[in-house]
Amino acid sequence: MGNGSVAVRRPGVSAGRPGLDEPLAGPAYDDGPAWRRDSLSEHGIGWIGAHGGAGATTLARLLGGTDIGCRWPDPALAEPARVMVVGRTNLEGLRAVSRALHALREGRHPAGMQLVGVVLIADAPVRLPAPLLGRIRLLRSIAPVHRVPWMACLRVGEGPKRLPRQLGRLSTLVADHSDVRRRS
Repeated sequence: MGNGSVAVRRPGVSAGRPGLDEPLAGPAYDDGPAWRRDSLSEHGIGWIGAHGGAGATTLARLLGGTDIGCRWPDPALAEPARVMVVGRTNLEGLRAVSRALHALREGRHPAGMQLVGVVLIADAPVRLPAPLLGRIRLLRSIAPVHRVPWMACLRVGEGPKRLPRQLGRLSTLVADHSDVRRRS
């Protein structure tokens, strides 16, 4: 095989027999048909990272909801239909959010998915330069935008002692969207 590649052995197949490079029959997380669905869940909210390191995992930890990662929600996993796209306020983060919104506009997302808004997490403890503020204004013309301030405690893996008011508002929005099913 060479070049540092690794083969995964299927049960019952010895290393010397053909079939070593064949893909496994199914995904490793498949627990059977009982948990599989064909539509997104009406419960909860999902956090989609527009790029790696966007902060979706942190928001899910702080506010609840499902950390979907850097992909659309999967109906087979019954992930939430209502989602927030998360990105950093640096140039690349804002470009990634723009690409995600463009893909949504073109319909490249699962049926039934609903964008609740965009969350922009500060990438530094300073004011944003005018060009980045201009990009945020453009994003606001497309979707509701929620900005989260810089929190130094998150850099070392700690949670804030007190939620900043922007996160407090966001947690109220998340709770409102999590209770939609129960109210109807």
